[in-house]
Amino acid sequence: MIRSAEPPPPPHGGAPVHVVHVLGGTSPGLGQEPPSALACLSLRALTDGLVAHGVRVTVHAPPEAASACPDASWGAAFRPAHARTEPEAVMALRSELTGADLVHAHGLRAAALASLARDLTRRRVPLVVGWHDREPVDGPREGLLRTLERRAARAAAVVLCPTPRQVDRARRRGARDARLSPVTLPVPATPLCGAAESRDKIRAEIGAVDRPLLFSLGRLDARHGYGTVVAASRAWRGLKRPPLAVVAGEGPERAALQRQIVAENLPVTLPGRRDDALDLLRASDLVLLPEGGASAMLLAQEALRAGVPVAGASRQGEGARELVGEAGALSPPGDATALGGTVAELLRDPARLARLRAACAERAAVLPTGEQRVTHVLAVYDELLGLRR
Repeated sequence: MIRSAEPPPPPHGGAPVHVVHVLGGTSPGLGQEPPSALACLSLRALTDGLVAHGVRVTVHAPPEAASACPDASWGAAFRPAHARTEPEAVMALRSELTGADLVHAHGLRAAALASLARDLTRRRVPLVVGWHDREPVDGPREGLLRTLERRAARAAAVVLCPTPRQVDRARRRGARDARLSPVTLPVPATPLCGAAESRDKIRAEIGAVDRPLLFSLGRLDARHGYGTVVAASRAWRGLKRPPLAVVAGEGPERAALQRQIVAENLPVTLPGRRDDALDLLRASDLVLLPEGGASAMLLAQEALRAGVPVAGASRQGEGARELVGEAGALSPPGDATALGGTVAELLRDPARLARLRAACAERAAVLPTGEQRVTHVLAVYDELLGLRR
């Protein structure tokens, strides 16, 4: 097995290796929700790096993914999936897999789709699955999702997981080879809001001129705990300068959360998807982490690189506590009182907040880079394609 940053050698005929990346559900039967902005940005970071190393990449994803990561910004070929049914989605992906050397699926729905489509091809190409956390559900659907998890885990040659907890989960579902793998976002060559006037303009547009700005980004569902954030904001109303919490993203809980915010006049705004989400993060005083999973890890990394301290909840085993270290203050998941108190204490103590900002640079210096992630994934591809030769 060759562990290098070089792309895998062509498996035949001197042509570059062709990898099809599958993101999100692409039919009602596999999930109607579009991929999150964080998932799209993370995939763009990976595929840009793979293309730079000579890999031919096709991205098969719902059309909504293009708005978060426009085709023009990718070196990969973007193939929007317009399937209306699960069979249509499977057949469309089967067509994309013709001539591919490997398929890399991101998330459970994508893995289920990829395993079905791959099984219908003449050449059973290796399947790599990026394992993501998911929202628990009640009733028969939970059993169905666990069945899909077992199918995806057993069909994959390698399962790549963002946290040790997810490695354990994939192994329990039957993965033959589950590995910890770094997850990163694209890092701009220059800070998008490095100038004070740019930062002030962004804060003014969102309504946080003379008050602290708190920021979070993710899917508004029960798994990510934004109900806890909204409830915690009750503790901030008594501060001399109550902060404004901005939670960018969409999801099934958005309407209910908005009703609660309006009914209680809470200092939280839900602006939906924002193309300038990372600009907002860099203009913030504090980043609020979602409750666990890859989203928390990605957001924490970006906060550390931007020099913005983090607060929020973290489950044991997710890795966020180890990642953040002295650059944040984390509380138990689901505890709105603890989160509200933590944020209030930080905002009352500018000296402590300054110490956390200083710690961000130290933590950011040891973060995995996008190139390290690409190198890791290339080594996996090299291993799998080498076994086929």
